[in-house]
Amino acid sequence: MKRNLHAGMVESGGLSLNILTDDELDEIHLATLEILKNTGVFVEDKEAIEIFDAGGAIIDRKSMIVKIPPYVVEDAVHSAPSALVLTGRNSKDDFIVGSGRIGFANFGKAILIVDPYSDEIRKTTKTDVADAAKIIDYLSDMDVFLNAVTSHDVSQEKYLAQLHNAEAAFQNTTKNVFIAGGNSYILEKLIEMAAVIVGGKDKFRQRPILTLVVSPVSPLKLIKECCEIIIRGARFGIPMDIISMAMAGGSSPITLAGAMVTHNAEVLSAIVLSQLANRGTPVIYGSSTTAMDMKFATAAVGSPEAAVINAAVARLAQYYSLPSFVSGILGDSKISDIQAGHEKTLTGLLPALAGANLIYGAGILETGITFSFAQAIIDNEIARMIKHIINGIPVNDETMAVDVIKEIGPFKDFLSHRHTFKHMRDHFQPKFIDRRMREDWDNAGRISMYERAKEEAKRILETYKPEALSDGVRTQIRSIIEAAENEMGGVNGKN
Repeated sequence: MKRNLHAGMVESGGLSLNILTDDELDEIHLATLEILKNTGVFVEDKEAIEIFDAGGAIIDRKSMIVKIPPYVVEDAVHSAPSALVLTGRNSKDDFIVGSGRIGFANFGKAILIVDPYSDEIRKTTKTDVADAAKIIDYLSDMDVFLNAVTSHDVSQEKYLAQLHNAEAAFQNTTKNVFIAGGNSYILEKLIEMAAVIVGGKDKFRQRPILTLVVSPVSPLKLIKECCEIIIRGARFGIPMDIISMAMAGGSSPITLAGAMVTHNAEVLSAIVLSQLANRGTPVIYGSSTTAMDMKFATAAVGSPEAAVINAAVARLAQYYSLPSFVSGILGDSKISDIQAGHEKTLTGLLPALAGANLIYGAGILETGITFSFAQAIIDNEIARMIKHIINGIPVNDETMAVDVIKEIGPFKDFLSHRHTFKHMRDHFQPKFIDRRMREDWDNAGRISMYERAKEEAKRILETYKPEALSDGVRTQIRSIIEAAENEMGGVNGKN
């Protein structure tokens, strides 16, 4: 006899977390429409204002405030794809974002790094960008590469560092590269670089190996560079990850629901611009929104609020049938300690349970400031464990094992039974989490998880060889960067 489904049960199996009810999602959506219609957003770019104007928005050209009617917002959301393929330089690394899938990525863009050899905290370099890409390329449960750190040893003028960051990334990973476009000029150069790698601009349109990270400024601003990237990226058909970085209590209301409305208005306004620029542009609904610690005036990325907000964002993206990219596996701890492990598990698990498609944050410490290769390896293990948890408990005749239980009965054990051998690999098998008894751990040198991960990081850096670009492609990419530096007047950190 078929049993009745119970409320809240996931019919397809696996675990889930409905952190917002359907009615609450409706309320946030309606509140957002009210803000976009009556308050509007500041739009700094004249071309973007003309696009909004032609698309039905109400424009105040003096204040540069754009008010967006509800029908324009909803039409834009409906025109954006509900899933997309993030293509890698090698097709084996293609990743479908959306459609109920969950993946993970590292954090970006840290300004300090834990040196893997000395444990010194120092400013990041172009070599660190390359090494981070190499580490993420190696790690099996990191599905895309987000530009992890920035190159402080190259010109910082006019976003030129972005070209160096991209060069280092493209050479050391075949996974899709998430990177900020900077401005329209830098974006054109990034497209040229990617086109050289894949064999031309037409092929790049078919297989865009980079995803543009675009961030509105809270509260409710689309600054000029943001608009430029959205418009030109959309017209070229490049996937865009649109991330709000609202901070509850600072750049958004302190209440989490209020922060969600601000966040939603910013992301939806950018999505509207992308769809008006080129209907059907692939976009990802992103979040780096968190709460401000009111005692220290810092972004509390390892907080319960951050975990809840990003789980709610995952639900909101589902509400709009859009793929999601949210922060998680984050921490405020300065070192890889108990605090880091607790914060990263909390902020990674909740968004995963809520259905986030990509969760980024691996490798980061110190509230998003410091990147650690060893921590990235530990976080890869956390990500792998979360993926395992999300599967839940499969329940069927084979897994309930009634016949096996009958066969064993009360007086024997299941250790040597063929059913145990058949399913023993169904259980999670850690690589860095230590389950040995104390005596065995003592005899092995009493090495901590962090030390084991640090040794693994050094091994990867010293022995792993990512799939290389050809010498010809590398030369062309270098020429593009040198031409941009000469044109923009910034070489080797000088104007």
